[in-house]
Amino acid sequence: MPGPMMGGGRRGRMGGGKKAKSPKKTLSRLLAYIKRGYSAKFFVVLICIVLSALANVGGSMFLRVLIDDYITPLLAQANPVFSGLLRALGMMAGVYLVGILSTFLYNRLMVSISQGVLKTVRDQMFAHMQSLPIRYFDTNTHGDVMSHYTNDTDTLQQMLSQSVPQMFSSAITIIAVLAAMLITNVWLTLFVILGVFVMLRVTGKIGGNSAKFFLEQQKSLGKVNGYIEEMIGGQKVVKVFCREEKCKEQFDEINEELRLNATSANTFANILMPIMMNIGNLLYVLVAVVGGTLALAGVGGGITLGVIASFLQLTKTFTQPVSQISQQVNSIVMALAGAERIFDLMDEESEVDDGYVTLVNARINADGSLYETPEKTNVWAWKHPHDDGTVTYERVQGDVRFFDVDFGYTPDKIVLHDISLFAEPGQKVAFVGATGAGKTTITNLINRFYDLADGKIRYDGININKIKKADLRRSLGIVLQDTNLFTGTIRDNIRYGNLDANDQEIEAAAQLAGADDFIRRLPEGYDTEIGGDGGSLSQGQRQLLSIARAAVADPPVMILDEATSSIDTRTESIVQRGMDGLMYGRTVFVIAHRLSTVQNADVIMVLELGRIIERGNHDQLIAEHGKYYQLYTGAFELE
Repeated sequence: MPGPMMGGGRRGRMGGGKKAKSPKKTLSRLLAYIKRGYSAKFFVVLICIVLSALANVGGSMFLRVLIDDYITPLLAQANPVFSGLLRALGMMAGVYLVGILSTFLYNRLMVSISQGVLKTVRDQMFAHMQSLPIRYFDTNTHGDVMSHYTNDTDTLQQMLSQSVPQMFSSAITIIAVLAAMLITNVWLTLFVILGVFVMLRVTGKIGGNSAKFFLEQQKSLGKVNGYIEEMIGGQKVVKVFCREEKCKEQFDEINEELRLNATSANTFANILMPIMMNIGNLLYVLVAVVGGTLALAGVGGGITLGVIASFLQLTKTFTQPVSQISQQVNSIVMALAGAERIFDLMDEESEVDDGYVTLVNARINADGSLYETPEKTNVWAWKHPHDDGTVTYERVQGDVRFFDVDFGYTPDKIVLHDISLFAEPGQKVAFVGATGAGKTTITNLINRFYDLADGKIRYDGININKIKKADLRRSLGIVLQDTNLFTGTIRDNIRYGNLDANDQEIEAAAQLAGADDFIRRLPEGYDTEIGGDGGSLSQGQRQLLSIARAAVADPPVMILDEATSSIDTRTESIVQRGMDGLMYGRTVFVIAHRLSTVQNADVIMVLELGRIIERGNHDQLIAEHGKYYQLYTGAFELE
């Protein structure tokens, strides 16, 4: 279903309609999570990285001292004394131990930091997802949304725990080594910098191509997840129509797209490291040749054997972090692509709610006025704050009225035209008509799943835009045609309608809905565990549980959208008796294809192409011999 008019029909993410954000902005946004919650730990990480880098550089610098100040003099002595050499080796062992412990500590800390950041990101992403309007889920596949929590966060975990500390370590090592190289020999340093410049040019060329395909890979992965999720949910339909082969063909197409993008991304990523290593090895050899040549020629500032050995080690230490940075670029690019998708979701505009009228439990004073109470009562009231600071309470009646309402899911396709209707307190209003006539859309507007294009809806005389959405929806009990149950017990699923309900209230709601009988025949009764969406129950049993869930909420207004469509005729008669008890004293909106279920409605609205073409009670509409008469008699001919 397209997005509603007020939201503007944005393209789904799978189409890649959004332009990529700046990688720098995405990275800084990620690092802000570390700064907010883990700045002290990250500061320790940076200190450990510096110690590790300095220990690494110190080892390379020690080679010159070892050769020139200890080994060469000892070779010239007839009776060498090794005590000084041993002390120097002991000191260097201590330096290396500090480096090893620092490396171990910062890696452990980064694992803790990365997991903490990911938990915060997932929490914020899930919390924000709860605030998104229904139109977002209409325009994005569930599988693609799921991939934000799995694939995209996995790439983030790798980046935060490995790539980020490796990049910091490499950067500090490069700075420290460069300083050590300049101290050791300026001419050889300039030669190494020239080689590194070549390495960076190669990295930029190959890394840029890799980044492009890694972003496409993440999008393709979302498509694959979305398709798999759809096929799992629709397996019965696939098998009924023998579409297994067609599904395999379609999956092969999107899986091939993923393969091509992943192959291209990883081809560039995999060739980068070998190329960098070979350039580094070549530079190592050239430094040895150039250093030896300068030493033999007596130029370059007095190059000794110790200087050459030390510089060769420094060269290795210098090119290694450059290669590591090149290698980590791919992980960072892929992680930033995932982070960008996560932030796209988190940047989606939340459902707008400017309401200020709230729903409260109330008691009645002796003079008939109302006052608010935290205790549960059988009296609901609208709490209405005013500009002058006063608060008034009005008892919820359940009076719902539409005034000249137009609505379209997209601006170019209006699906409801000039809808005006009223439901007085305690009335049962039924909507009938062909599929697509607009029946469910009307009920979606009552609970503000979508906002109007034009017109207004008043609830007890209050414009529904002024009622807080959570309170508006709390006043509406809704039973949908498609039942949604959750993993847990039968009791938990009924309690979902009212989390404060006790066991007696849950069982009373089940009895009212006609579900108590089959529940008690289950192995554990109300404590029977059911899987996701109640797969172990029949469709009719699942529908009975959804009716019980609405009953336990005890709302002043009920919306029944094909509530008995999945129930057989015998069960329907049982449920109908319970529903009559549930509907007593409440305003009820009923959508039904079985016209026999709406004969006792106070008013029946007949819709066609988004317009109300007939209205009246059953006898009046039958007497008119119009569209309702045709639908009713046709239905009974079929029966």
